[in-house]
Amino acid sequence: MKKHWMVRALSKTLTLIPIPFHSSRGTFSSVSSSFALKNVTRSNFELSLADLRRHVRDSDFVSIDLEMTGVTSAPWRESFEFDRFDVRYLKVKDSAEKFAVVQFGVCPFRWDSTKQSFIAHPHNFYIFPRQEVGGDDPSYEFLCQTASIDFLAKYQFDFNLCVKEGISYLSRALEDEARLHLHSAHEDELSESPSTTKEIKEVPLVRMADILFVERMRNKISEWHDDLLQIRNGRSSRIPEDSNDSMNQFQTIFFRMRPAIKLNGFTSRQLRLIKSVIQKSFKDLAYIRVNGTSCFQQFIVYTNSRKDLELLMKEVKGDLCKEAEIKIEAAIGFRHVIDLLSSEKKLIVGHNCFLDIAHVCRKFVGPLPSNLEEYATLVQKNFPYIIDTKILLNANNVLQLKMKKSSTSLSKAFAILCPHIASGVSSSGLANSSSVAVEVQVDDMRSSNWNSGAKHEAGYDAFMTGCIFAQACNHLDIDFSSHSILMEEEKLQKYINLLYLSWSSGDIVNIKTGRTTTESSAFNIFKIQKAKIVFPNIAIVWGFPSKLKAREIKESLCKVFGLTSVTSIYHLDKTAVFVQFSKSELVSDFLELKSRLEKKNDAISVFHPLSELLEGGNTRAATYEVYKEICGSPISKILFADQAEAGGINLNTTLFESKRRNARHCILLRLVLAYCKSILKGRRNQPLEPSSLSVLRCWEYFQDNVKKYKTSFMR
Repeated sequence: MKKHWMVRALSKTLTLIPIPFHSSRGTFSSVSSSFALKNVTRSNFELSLADLRRHVRDSDFVSIDLEMTGVTSAPWRESFEFDRFDVRYLKVKDSAEKFAVVQFGVCPFRWDSTKQSFIAHPHNFYIFPRQEVGGDDPSYEFLCQTASIDFLAKYQFDFNLCVKEGISYLSRALEDEARLHLHSAHEDELSESPSTTKEIKEVPLVRMADILFVERMRNKISEWHDDLLQIRNGRSSRIPEDSNDSMNQFQTIFFRMRPAIKLNGFTSRQLRLIKSVIQKSFKDLAYIRVNGTSCFQQFIVYTNSRKDLELLMKEVKGDLCKEAEIKIEAAIGFRHVIDLLSSEKKLIVGHNCFLDIAHVCRKFVGPLPSNLEEYATLVQKNFPYIIDTKILLNANNVLQLKMKKSSTSLSKAFAILCPHIASGVSSSGLANSSSVAVEVQVDDMRSSNWNSGAKHEAGYDAFMTGCIFAQACNHLDIDFSSHSILMEEEKLQKYINLLYLSWSSGDIVNIKTGRTTTESSAFNIFKIQKAKIVFPNIAIVWGFPSKLKAREIKESLCKVFGLTSVTSIYHLDKTAVFVQFSKSELVSDFLELKSRLEKKNDAISVFHPLSELLEGGNTRAATYEVYKEICGSPISKILFADQAEAGGINLNTTLFESKRRNARHCILLRLVLAYCKSILKGRRNQPLEPSSLSVLRCWEYFQDNVKKYKTSFMR
């Protein structure tokens, strides 16, 4: 480790000399240029943000990448092929809510028409959710997944730098809460002045020590107050002196050009007692609490009139509000970068970035909606143009041919599409005629064949993502010199705002419309074709004896419902399985049979084919909708059976409560229908009055609903 660190330090030292910038690409050295990423922490954030603003505004697109502390909070929250679109979103939502982002890569790319190349400005931000303005928001607590932390450590991620120097942030929602909290706190505090308070709340004196302390404070303050009045009336020229107390608790000063006492060394309870004494006994004295350099400071201030008191309180309130604004503005921190990307409405480029965008919205905008459609609206409002390079590589035939049907992982795609950059060596400027040149600029250093040596750091991964996109556009014959806006390019339109909900299943969401589809492009041909998933046909079963395997569960079910009744069984974890039946009716039949068998305790039940599955009395089962409800819970237990129990849902009765409710509705509607018929019967062949017309409409409505509930009940 020490040797590796010394080599990197020497490499960085040797490359600190700026590389000259020339107009011809051929003048760059063919030797790999290796200089450090633009690492941004609290110490250089303000200066770096100013540079980034300029680069983003001048850019054609901005690529991003995130490093997180984890991906899934429990094994059953992994993405499975039995997950529907809405369930996949709930799992991503859970991940974005529970894990932290520790590194954020931002890399603006600008086309330089004179150089016929892109200029990239990679930035690697260390961020940490530090509480800068107080509060108890749960977003300041986060999980760490050991696999993710081990992965970061493997690539020398600096955890100490992240925690100590990481840039904190506030989401827009938390900023609004912080402003409301701080301003209301100041309002409450200042509203307790004698000029505005109708009833003074006394601190109860429950101890003899409190009584003695209050009396002593009243005497000291009275003595100081009387001296001031004598001086004002010209009866004395003696200036009130500081207390002789060893702690110098009473220090005479001037506060905003007014005589005052600075209170030092008192406990919080003692200060409350002093405040009560001031409010009750002295109309021309004000108790003031202001922010000091390291802590709050308390003063007793003399005012010569009611108007002067109101003016003083107004001045103090103004200062407190200004300080609060400054504190909140500083706490916004890294969110300034997100606001920049959002306000500039640049094309945002990511690689398999649905989870990345979810983290961005949760950390820097506000709470995520509970459904995919509302989430899509939220993303579209803040980032109207997003492109996923993984979608682009898989969906376009030209790029598929270029990739030769190989993996579309970030590193693999970078190596195939950008060999002249990935290798760090260029020959005669461009690697070949089909490649687009990319030059890197980090502060005052520039190179056309840059390799920072920072693999799996967010800033470098963002750079690789942008390079892949630039090369992909080049292969699509997009003319960068036409000065057209990239997101308006016709050849890119069908790829913009499409994100993978799940790469493994090919599920895609259109952020612009909120609609979801399953990809049917060429890359899916080579996947193992499995039984089609029909979600109404699925039941989820959990809590069964751990010795049972999927094959044994299927056999026991087929003995009851027929050899072709179960099409597939898939383990969610060792405590739960998905069972897909051949018909949706079999789901309710299974749940009803299970309920009947559990209520009986006779020989028939013991020897029933399902007895082994129900052994122990802990087996639970439910429809797919209940599985979705469990996935939406903020709780995360390692085992699904524990998760379902912690959710507190009476899962055994869900289906049958619905049936009973429908039956009750059916009976009620029949009674109302009979009542309507009896009213209309006596008015046959007569003009209908308005009241009778209303009854007729009700009759027609109830007739339709009786049919609906009857159909539902008969299922």
